[in-house]
Amino acid sequence: MSITVNLYYTGTNGSARRFAEEMVELGIVDAVRAEEGNERYEYFFPMDDPETVLLIDRWRDQAAIDFHHKSPMMAQIAKLREKHKLRLRVERYTEYQ
Repeated sequence: MSITVNLYYTGTNGSARRFAEEMVELGIVDAVRAEEGNERYEYFFPMDDPETVLLIDRWRDQAAIDFHHKSPMMAQIAKLREKHKLRLRVERYTEYQ
């Protein structure tokens, strides 16, 4: 079973894209990708909405997500989201095999 979470970060004046760029520059993206159970962590930029960034985040199971949510990097992510004044919308999908 895998769990995919789509996170839509929306801001103004390019702040969502700057957030994603800063996540990469600070090494947070690589750190998340290296976590046990992470299967995908990628940012996308919708063509019809320049103020939104889509993060596709896939995990092996709920335990891996729970571990990630307790990690110190979650505070860093929250701080960056506040810095860039982003709104967040979440969609969650479970894949059974």
